[in-house]
Amino acid sequence: MNNKTTLLLMVMFLLRNIAIAQIPVEVFAGHKKASVDIMFFKFFKNKAGQPSKFLFFNRNRASIDYAITQTTNLPQFGFTEAFSYNHPKLKGFAPVAVVQILNRGISPKAGIQFAKITKNYTIFSWAVSETLSKPNIDFFFLGRYTPKLTDKLNLFSQIELINSFPSNQQNILAFTQRFRLGLKIKEFQFGAGLDLTQQGKGVFIKNENFGAFTRYEF
Repeated sequence: MNNKTTLLLMVMFLLRNIAIAQIPVEVFAGHKKASVDIMFFKFFKNKAGQPSKFLFFNRNRASIDYAITQTTNLPQFGFTEAFSYNHPKLKGFAPVAVVQILNRGISPKAGIQFAKITKNYTIFSWAVSETLSKPNIDFFFLGRYTPKLTDKLNLFSQIELINSFPSNQQNILAFTQRFRLGLKIKEFQFGAGLDLTQQGKGVFIKNENFGAFTRYEF
């Protein structure tokens, strides 16, 4: 099975259970890895059909290393679902409950979230802790800015930070930064991207993956 076929199967796998309007799907082709990323926010509607105070966050992500073998550099999958209660008096802050399903297992988490979502920019962040023993503390930040350049063209810029801090001396630190810069034409976005990771304790193993992304809001 070649990389293109594998990537197509990952897209189908991630889309199988999602039936909601305006689903942004990003395909990133880097020089070391390729990834498929689906991430969206949605306020549940109340009986009057208006957005309620409950916000649902969904993140489905899969990546494949071009150096994959039967036993090494295997595909990585991640599913994140989060629910938060956003009362206007909290000014964007909200309690949040998170469930993450990764290759290594399931992690329930809880903490504080901040969300500010407008037409041209998005700020979304949380600090959560695993509810299991000896938990990691996670800090997540997403910043997106899409100002209008012309009547039909917008800038598309996005930065994402994922930081994991262990609460015991045995676990390692893990940091991820993802950068996207390009153009937005209606529901279609494209441009250049860079993914960086650092893992370790004292001495860090660093990795980078630069390439191009295409993103479409179905």
